[in-house]
Amino acid sequence: MSKIVSLTASDGSTVEFFDEIKASGGMKDVYFSPTKNYVVAFFRGEADVATKERVAVITGTYRDRIFNQIGGDYWKKLFCWPTAMVEYNGKIGVVVPFYDPEFFFKIGSRNNDMLQIKGKEKEGKWFASASNRNKFLDPRELGDWMLQLKLCLMIARAVRRMHSAGLAHSDLSYRNVLIDPSTGRACLIDIDGLVVPGKYPPDVVGTPDFIAPECVATAHLDKHDPNRKLPSIVTDRHALAVLIYMYLLFRHPLRGDKVHAADAQQDEELTMGKNALFIEHPTDASNRIKLANVKPSELPWKDTSKIPYQITGPYLSELILKAFTEGLQDPNARPTADEWENALVKSIDLLQPCSNKSCEQKWYIFDNKTKAVCPFCKTPFSGPLPVLNLYSSRKDANFRPDNHRLMVYTNQSLFQWHINRNIVPNERLTDDQKKRVGYFVYHNDIWYLVNEGMPELTDVASKTLVPIGEKIALEDGKQLLMSKQDGGRLIVVQMVLN
Repeated sequence: MSKIVSLTASDGSTVEFFDEIKASGGMKDVYFSPTKNYVVAFFRGEADVATKERVAVITGTYRDRIFNQIGGDYWKKLFCWPTAMVEYNGKIGVVVPFYDPEFFFKIGSRNNDMLQIKGKEKEGKWFASASNRNKFLDPRELGDWMLQLKLCLMIARAVRRMHSAGLAHSDLSYRNVLIDPSTGRACLIDIDGLVVPGKYPPDVVGTPDFIAPECVATAHLDKHDPNRKLPSIVTDRHALAVLIYMYLLFRHPLRGDKVHAADAQQDEELTMGKNALFIEHPTDASNRIKLANVKPSELPWKDTSKIPYQITGPYLSELILKAFTEGLQDPNARPTADEWENALVKSIDLLQPCSNKSCEQKWYIFDNKTKAVCPFCKTPFSGPLPVLNLYSSRKDANFRPDNHRLMVYTNQSLFQWHINRNIVPNERLTDDQKKRVGYFVYHNDIWYLVNEGMPELTDVASKTLVPIGEKIALEDGKQLLMSKQDGGRLIVVQMVLN
């Protein structure tokens, strides 16, 4: 049995750990605590002043700014943020909370866990590859497309908060994001390497597949060369776009079949750097994935003609195109984490359940351009389909379109952020704002909205109030005022007949 080491951490707390390395990463060795509530990760090599200063400010000032503000408790689920710094035998260590149980494989791989991953952490790389998903992972670990969208929302939200604090992750990748597709949860890890622009430079360049093109293209330069591009908030934005693309489409946005050079290393540098080209570029098809080179286990995801990026819907596909065309060579053109977060919220509201009970993805986004058909299993929707177009009031009392729609399906819910533009679904929501205010049912071939918590719900045409506890039928063109407050929204019903 290894001995237990007891230390006093930078925050004055007592930290204990077994003097035995339990895991090792690129820069640190990990030791377990007796309670298994936390681990202690020590940087290899002698402690230097710069590392000590960086860790001190991350576990102190920046941790306080994020966790001791309004909504601070929310972030404990999205970040595995180090709580304190320790020193032992001339080395610097960080105290890090143990990962939540959801982030360890419960079932593991197919065929009686042939890969023996049950109980191991759910590194995102397992879930970003079509081949891994189809060949190795147990279907019960995979969730569905709604949950994929939700975990992408969690990642975008965490990155948005980090960037708003002036911090860059510097190594945002599927290695440093734990995800649980079965619940839609995500958690950013390896926070101790955060970059503070102008103060604490990056320790690492990043993980291949996620390094921004400008960093790859200038990697040969000395790190002190002013022309060398190092990890920053704008390079995080590239990595975030790649993560979202891969978690929704299970392929890499730049890894097509174009050959840039005969030498393999030079070809890789050009593919991911100077000559980076979106595999679904609208006018340059030279980097398309060739189906002749695709393995059966990678289908249908690597067939971009069958599963194009446009299946992500109008909001996300706009950002994907921007990120991987203009944003590849112009870092300032890349969508921000805030833009991704807003687009994901709106996209989740466009989800429609697939009527095919055997459909693996179970949900798809309706873009209102064609009849509703699941892009994954090609099952069409049957019957009347209400789409709610949201308008909101402005100071001049006019209602204007919010470029936001809500799909209707059985038990679909209305929340405060649907009925008032000024309420945003994020970490600042109060418990009262999280409560459902209405839901939808289909009865005798008629769709109804049931009012649970909208005291001002009004049928505009008849100027009739719909009392709480009552329902109102949805018909094409019907207008319903949901709130008379500042920012209150008006619904205009559009019926799509399939």
